Amino acid sequence: MRGGGFFILAVLIVFLTSCSKKIISDKPFLSKTNFHLDSLPESEVNIPIQINLKPLYALAERRINTVFTSTNWPDDWINFDCANRYKYNFRRGPLQINTSGQLINMGFTGFYKIIGSTRICLGNTVVSPWAPPCRCGFDEGERKVKIGFTNTINILPDYKIKLNIIRLEPVPVDKCTVCFFGADITGQVMKGLKGELDFAKKNIEDSFAVNDLKSQVQQLWNKLSSAYDIRGLGWLQINPQKIKLNNFFAVNDSLNIFLGMTARPVIRFEKPADVYTQVPNLDNSLSRPGFNIFLDAILNYDSLSIILNAQIKGKQFYFEKGKIKKTIIVKDCRIYGSGNEKLIIKMSFSGSNEGIVYFTGKPFYNEKTGIIEIRDIDFDVKTKNLLLSTANWMFNKKIANEISGYARFDLAKYVDTAKSLINGQLNHEWMKGVKSYGLVNDLKIIDFYPLSDFFIIRSNASGGLLINVDSVNFKF
Repeated sequence: MRGGGFFILAVLIVFLTSCSKKIISDKPFLSKTNFHLDSLPESEVNIPIQINLKPLYALAERRINTVFTSTNWPDDWINFDCANRYKYNFRRGPLQINTSGQLINMGFTGFYKIIGSTRICLGNTVVSPWAPPCRCGFDEGERKVKIGFTNTINILPDYKIKLNIIRLEPVPVDKCTVCFFGADITGQVMKGLKGELDFAKKNIEDSFAVNDLKSQVQQLWNKLSSAYDIRGLGWLQINPQKIKLNNFFAVNDSLNIFLGMTARPVIRFEKPADVYTQVPNLDNSLSRPGFNIFLDAILNYDSLSIILNAQIKGKQFYFEKGKIKKTIIVKDCRIYGSGNEKLIIKMSFSGSNEGIVYFTGKPFYNEKTGIIEIRDIDFDVKTKNLLLSTANWMFNKKIANEISGYARFDLAKYVDTAKSLINGQLNHEWMKGVKSYGLVNDLKIIDFYPLSDFFIIRSNASGGLLINVDSVNFKF
């Protein structure tokens, strides 16, 4: 009987222990407050773009004729009056191009030779046959003339670069005197040459007076709209809004265009879908120098929970109140938000009792240390009421204080990593022949938002950026 009694007692103890009441609190309900996510301010970027004009010069060199002649040279003649006729051959030297402000000046030295002949006329009546032809620019060398065009640059709202071309008066360097009566026919040659140059001007205008860059700008716009994998931070999406034209001018062999851009960049841990839109027309409002970027980093709460769990999971806590002695072991801690300015910490535990309890606390960013802390951690109201009625031995600050020591997230490394990775993103080749060079001077955390699904860290970065267009696929 005694042995059987001990057995029954042991079974009863095991049964009662296994059926001990679990401590499971209801989920917290945090009342709505004025807390809300402010709209992400528009970031402003002033982008100086340097376009190398040498490819355009080379194209002009190929497109402008190198030889101009009188009609059907050398067979036919030009009669500029009854008594005089001539025919000529004109070739141009290499183009000489220089830029200043919004002007591109293009010129070259021309070399020409003329064959002339004369006869006697009374009024319009021919009296004598044509004299033997005389030549100029053959034995003594070709005669020289300076030719020039000025081109005024205009950038249109639809990304067309338009050149307004004006032909300058040709300036003869050498006179051309032919043998008949020692006549100086340079003026007549220049007059004939103007017609040829006006025709050449029209060819230039038809060829590349208007250069449409919209397709290239659209490609760049699509690149900026795509999500970029910034390893260690997530996916960056720049989300461009507008492009502005602040100023432009040419100097040496570069066309300097100062574009401004507004954007709403966001970093996410999961890759967002790429959303492409039509690039808008240029805006004429001004932008600040350099760039001033507001950036939202969207963190999921799992990542914060992993950091906290790495510190506190498996921790044991001992409680003693009167004759009651208890031990609990932390199994898991989860952090999440509720759209309130507070965070909620869900802790599951085992040991003398099993259960789930909830804490609340308010995030605080320490700018000096670069650490986000969860301050004022305490049991949620519903958990307090449960503990007071079922497990008041657990009702003290021991666990809350321990969690407070570990609920700290170092953003200094995030900031340093973000600066390094963003600098890397600013310095790369966007497409063939188009490279950017930039530097983040300052990046700081300015706010954070513990939303229901995400913890958003808002930062502000400032610095400088330059885009160099070394080769453009000009389409004429």
